Amino acid sequence: MNSLELRKAIRAKFAWPGGYPIYLVMSDGGSLCMDCAKSEYPLIARSNRDNSRDGWKPEGVYINWEDSSLYCDHCSKRIESAYAEDETQA
Repeated sequence: MNSLELRKAIRAKFAWPGGYPIYLVMSDGGSLCMDCAKSEYPLIARSNRDNSRDGWKPEGVYINWEDSSLYCDHCSKRIESAYAEDETQA
């Protein structure tokens, strides 16, 4: 992932077109919500630039289509899904 793609994703928070919720998958396999990606941008950008394997390097931006149990590994908040029913509303 190049630095321009990273900055665009963090600024957007949602996929365009469609407005689908996005999140980062990190080099250690963890998921990171876009709010945490924004607050931890200096660590992420440095790791991405240095091609580090410290867990902060983003491997890609993904849309959470249907996983209602996907949580941010940094803040533990649920990452919104596009189509799955929210378990807290059921």
